[in-house]
Amino acid sequence: MHGLFRWSSKWWPGVIPLLILCIIAAWTSTPTVEADLAARSNAALKDTVLDKRRIAVDGRDVTFAADAFSEDGRLSAVASVETVPGVRRVNDETRLVPEAKPFVWSAERDVVRVTLSGSSPLPSSKGKLVEAARANLGGVEVVDQMSLARGAPPRFDNVALLLLDQIGKLKDGKITLTDSKVSLAGMARDLGGREAILAALKNLPEGYTVAANDIKAPPYVFQAYKDPVAVTVTLTGYVPDNNVHAALAAAAGRKFFSEKVVDNLKASIGAPQGFANAVVPALGALSRLSTGTLVVSDREVKLSGDAFYDAAANQIRASLGKDFPQVWQYKADISVKPASAPVDATVCQQLLAELLSRGTIRFESGKTDIAPDSAGLLDRLIETAMRCPTSNIEIAGHTDTDGDEAANQALSEKRAQAVTDYLVKAGLPADRFTPVGYGSTQPVAGNETEEGKAQNRRIDFVVK
Repeated sequence: MHGLFRWSSKWWPGVIPLLILCIIAAWTSTPTVEADLAARSNAALKDTVLDKRRIAVDGRDVTFAADAFSEDGRLSAVASVETVPGVRRVNDETRLVPEAKPFVWSAERDVVRVTLSGSSPLPSSKGKLVEAARANLGGVEVVDQMSLARGAPPRFDNVALLLLDQIGKLKDGKITLTDSKVSLAGMARDLGGREAILAALKNLPEGYTVAANDIKAPPYVFQAYKDPVAVTVTLTGYVPDNNVHAALAAAAGRKFFSEKVVDNLKASIGAPQGFANAVVPALGALSRLSTGTLVVSDREVKLSGDAFYDAAANQIRASLGKDFPQVWQYKADISVKPASAPVDATVCQQLLAELLSRGTIRFESGKTDIAPDSAGLLDRLIETAMRCPTSNIEIAGHTDTDGDEAANQALSEKRAQAVTDYLVKAGLPADRFTPVGYGSTQPVAGNETEEGKAQNRRIDFVVK
């Protein structure tokens, strides 16, 4: 017995370090086992569609939390974790994503951003919509306020992407999908944008309908600016079609303006009824201004600028809108340009001749009535005559050789008198002007061509 005691006293002290090493090994290997189980559990879930997934391991027990998008998907995910080798028990804390009734998704655009809100059925759907908004909306800020929910209508992704394309055609507005019903409100970015949106919505899948449509077209704007410094008239904005475009540009260049016409017009749908019938007389009024701006917005006409003299300003204010179609509105903000410095007779003649070289006083065919589109030229001639108040001026009428010589003589005299009467009515003294008719006796071009005849049918101003 004594010998046994002496033998055991030799080995038991070595057991203590061994026990300590075992405890340390068990303690240090536990985190490694838990990390391995966590990694393998996550790997088992790689093909599942879940949100807010969380795996926690305590020893060989796994706590699994996640939001699933269907009951079958939730049960399948739990089963995948339970079959991971080494897992003893799974604490199931999974749940279903809430169901949205009704299922509502919307895209709203303002000046600087697009906001996506409402519900999305899957994380992949959510990401796809955000990516498409950023890629297709020209760098506009995209704000994602979507939450995940069950209950989406069939083919949600395709429909939402189609609606998102229409947001790009809006200046501002909102498109909402409520279950299978689409509602739209806002302002189209361009003319024709509203029609393009409606055309695109015809491609909605079967079962989807447009429940409300309050998309407005932007104002239909036509503008003309007369710049006396650059000696140009610039046309911008829209016209209904190429035929109206050509007619307006030709009328502006041939009838109303001696200035260079800069044509930046574009053809577009959406013109208000009576567009051309309002724009043509409005351009005529603009032609009577020294400098001015004409803005036609839908059925409203605004004309502003400086007339050449007081009587012209009063005439323009009184006559604007007289020939417009019904229901059109108009406003004339007309002032009078400051009087130019007086000139002597020689300069006066040069100025009058220059004006008449760039334009012709026109009359109704075979008559003595001055054509309305000559008012702009006459206003310039009147302003120039005002600058040489001590000079007498002969108003000389001329015709081509067509017709009877006596009739041409009489016509030239009456037309010279008509111009003189116009000048006197504008406020110039009658005793400064002498109307004279020369018939066809003083041609400036040959009468063999229509172009030559047109040059011979004229009124000259001769300073005495």
